[in-house]
Amino acid sequence: MAGQSSGFREKEHTADWELDVWAPDLPGLLVEAARGMYWLMGARLEHGQRQHRSIAFSGEDDESRLVSFLQELLYLCETEGLGFDQVEITVDGNHGRAELSCAALAHLGKEVKAVTYHNLAVHETSKGLQATLVFDV
Repeated sequence: MAGQSSGFREKEHTADWELDVWAPDLPGLLVEAARGMYWLMGARLEHGQRQHRSIAFSGEDDESRLVSFLQELLYLCETEGLGFDQVEITVDGNHGRAELSCAALAHLGKEVKAVTYHNLAVHETSKGLQATLVFDV
């Protein structure tokens, strides 16, 4: 986390994939978690035609909103073969909306089966928010 206001890094995990993510605020944390998930999957987008999607997510707390958002992205990957590279996120209370600029996936190295709640906690730090995510692969 030194020197970067937002980002992600892979952590070693015995069977699944684990990421640390951090950002100044919840929308930024959601974006970094998604970037990290795509990176772990080896996702690359096709160049060219863009599509726009709007997804809604919700949850009683930051952890459930984070999982809900990432599961919506996985659903978009699985059902439409799309990934995003530009996003605008708004969060209002327990509900959020993401406006995505998407493209077809040119490559997906490994599939994530699910985003888990295993040891998931969003923590406030002096620089914003931090979370550790575990993905079932």
